[in-house]
Amino acid sequence: MDNQVHNQIVSFIWGIADDCLRDVYVRGKYRDVILPMTVIRRLDAMLEETKTAVLAMKKQLDAVKIDNQWPALCNATGQAFCNASPFLLKDLTSRAKAQTLKADFIAYLDGFSPNVQVILDKFKFRNQIDTMVDADILGAVIEKFTSSDINLSLNPIYKDDAKTILKHPGLDNHGMGTIFEELIRKFNEENNEEAGEHWTPRDVVELMADLVFMPIADKIKDASYSCYDGACGTGGMLTVAQDRLLTLAKRRGKEVAIHLFGQEINPETYAICTADMLLKGDGEEAEHIMYGSTLSDDQHASRQFDFMLSNPPYGKSWKTDAEKMGGKKEILDTRFNTYLEGGEVMPMIPRTSDGQLLFLLNNVAKMKKDTELGSRIAEVHNGSSLFTGDAGSGESNARRYLIENDLVEAIIAVPENMFYNTGIGTFIWILSNKKEERRKGKIQLIDATAMKSPLRKNMGNKNCKFTPEIRKEILRMFLEMEESDISKILDNEEFGYWSITVERPLRLRVCPEKSIPASIFKKEDEYTSVKKALAAVPADAPKDDWTAFAKATKLKAGVLKKIRLFITEKDSSARPVEGEVDTELRESEIVPFKYKGGISAFIQNEVIPFASDAWVDDKKTQIGYELSFTKFFYKPIQHRPKDDIIEDLRKLEKQGDLLMSDMVGGLQ
Repeated sequence: MDNQVHNQIVSFIWGIADDCLRDVYVRGKYRDVILPMTVIRRLDAMLEETKTAVLAMKKQLDAVKIDNQWPALCNATGQAFCNASPFLLKDLTSRAKAQTLKADFIAYLDGFSPNVQVILDKFKFRNQIDTMVDADILGAVIEKFTSSDINLSLNPIYKDDAKTILKHPGLDNHGMGTIFEELIRKFNEENNEEAGEHWTPRDVVELMADLVFMPIADKIKDASYSCYDGACGTGGMLTVAQDRLLTLAKRRGKEVAIHLFGQEINPETYAICTADMLLKGDGEEAEHIMYGSTLSDDQHASRQFDFMLSNPPYGKSWKTDAEKMGGKKEILDTRFNTYLEGGEVMPMIPRTSDGQLLFLLNNVAKMKKDTELGSRIAEVHNGSSLFTGDAGSGESNARRYLIENDLVEAIIAVPENMFYNTGIGTFIWILSNKKEERRKGKIQLIDATAMKSPLRKNMGNKNCKFTPEIRKEILRMFLEMEESDISKILDNEEFGYWSITVERPLRLRVCPEKSIPASIFKKEDEYTSVKKALAAVPADAPKDDWTAFAKATKLKAGVLKKIRLFITEKDSSARPVEGEVDTELRESEIVPFKYKGGISAFIQNEVIPFASDAWVDDKKTQIGYELSFTKFFYKPIQHRPKDDIIEDLRKLEKQGDLLMSDMVGGLQ
């Protein structure tokens, strides 16, 4: 579509908000009217030519008392939707009385098919009718949208009856989708505090699509493919993915179909996504967008997909989902639990304050295993997914599962302030279950934090972007598996480690001369008998060996436990207490998988020289995984040479002397 026409339509619709809503709605609420009205007018325009046929069909169906009329009525329109009311939107502009207009407008809305009703309900658009009627602006809004100054229909509008002078070109489905996305973008800019909640910057989405599709571009066949987003927001990632695959297929002379699937928990955002699909003519795709929580109510549980792109919420509590799933400790969902070789369950459930890794695991559970391409995933996360959680935690177990199953191809660090509602650093994960041979057993880390272009004007927190040239360079590094200062190719084992518990024996020296408080005994005679027993211990009983001394007292274990605290003190030269460890000397150590010789060599090299009596409690050993960019891309600060610093200090000293001399001279 011509960009000038596109901009004119967007400007006109944007102007409706300023002309009609300014004194009734605060600016941040314009979208509550404009977005649903844009959807309604587009659907209405697409139904104009078949209105007579639909009403005739309805009359026939009513006559034979058919209840479910929607399939036949939609068939009469040739669309995935219809409106069975007696009105077109333009018919309502003649209503002089506000109450008549209100009644007819409600009847008109009620006439839409169920798939449109879902959109209107999620927009909560009917809640706006009384506000507009009371402010007497409903008629003006309808007139603006049906005006001959704007064309949201498929057919062109001419200035003359002979149709020789074009006034407005027809608007195809792709053009309408583009306009709708532009309106969403503008409203998101107006509401910067909400923008990033449901909308990922297009430059980031474009890069994600490149990373997903370009590695397999030459393997695309004449076939149908599927793309899924479990946190689909307004559907931007799905539509970019669709465009990218179709473009790549066309360049290679392939005929492909791509089916879109998604799920969204926010009602208005769900409505926008579904409406966008309908506006583009993708009625079937609109039915594939589900409403609800992907975590606790996965509505695509039985499906698998070729491609998955997503920007799940991060740093956001999923406690409500956990409760719906029976409580965090009781979650048995196979997406979030796996089994170790011995059959032991390994839960991959993170803390309830941040559920982003669950969305990644959800995608992994939907990977195709029996196709040539398998499945490819691109997902945006913050740094928490890389390193939060100790060995054995849900987060670490999730990373362990992904890496030990060799699913991670690459992780790309994105510049800070790239997103609208957060300035923190983010990372793009690229996963595949059909890695090419050279990538097997390896992960590529790309530090693209410095690869950015500044924006002329900040958009919320976003102050930079990926230009096409930057995206191309990141993609090149990825495709070529380049190794450089900002691109590392690392073995999977580089990210694994053992968390071991190093124990030391408890060593106690007996000090029988210390007093034992009588208050720790219930009976006085018990206290007396203990005193006698201690006095009867031979003088040569070893004081540096609690185990031997305890046996010499001939006291019961319970009594010894009571009095030990009062008649002993720790002494590193004493003999170990049989079967006991000194918890105060307990240490946790991290042993990288890459440590030559493993745990035993680590203990011999790093522990025994400093604590010869130390040992590892094997039962407490845990396996952990961490993906630290800092570890591999750390650049130490280059300190100035000492001589330069001394020279500067001397210069400052001279300046100080001169200043002092001037001050003293002035006083004299």
